Amino acid sequence: MVQGLLIAAGYVLGSMPFAYWLPRVFRGADIRESGSGNVGASNVWRSFGWRLGLPALLLDVLKGVAAALLGRYLADELTGVLAGTAALAGHWRPLFLGFRRGGKVVATTGGVLLAVAPAAGLCACALWVLVFLASRYASVASVCSGASLPAFALLFHASWPVLGFTIGAGLAIAVLHRSNVRRLLHGEERRSTISFSRALRRRSAASL
Repeated sequence: MVQGLLIAAGYVLGSMPFAYWLPRVFRGADIRESGSGNVGASNVWRSFGWRLGLPALLLDVLKGVAAALLGRYLADELTGVLAGTAALAGHWRPLFLGFRRGGKVVATTGGVLLAVAPAAGLCACALWVLVFLASRYASVASVCSGASLPAFALLFHASWPVLGFTIGAGLAIAVLHRSNVRRLLHGEERRSTISFSRALRRRSAASL
């Protein structure tokens, strides 16, 4: 029974659509009507800048961390992985959005891995950053880092539940980005831009 409650708690945590709530509260905007329409941190960043995009990203990571840690420390590692998997399901089909389409689970996957396999999670995050900086496509970075998850899990001798999670999460990330892949193949995918540098330049110019 405890395991079931922890898995349910993981789903509820994952269902918290911070990428929807933050623009709604601070801009009065529906993120589903902006940019790609995706309820994810990258779309918030692209549409409203880093001041909302960065908190959305961190909160999406933290809900994965919280779900997996609760399961791991109140039960066992397998429960942590199952609760983390439930958080991904919640992020994809959030309870608080009426089970309509949510995000593409990349940040929340990273959070789960940071809780159950920190070294593999950090390596996957580093790979995401490197691929993004090289390509400027968040979708390419996401698919590449997702595909790398099982390899990093094996490299750091992760347990079989964690390895199974990385395989499933990698496949989920690839499937949820299939429309991005189609746009890439047709040259229609938009490159991402990071507004940190522009914001810092504007602030520096204003202080002169």
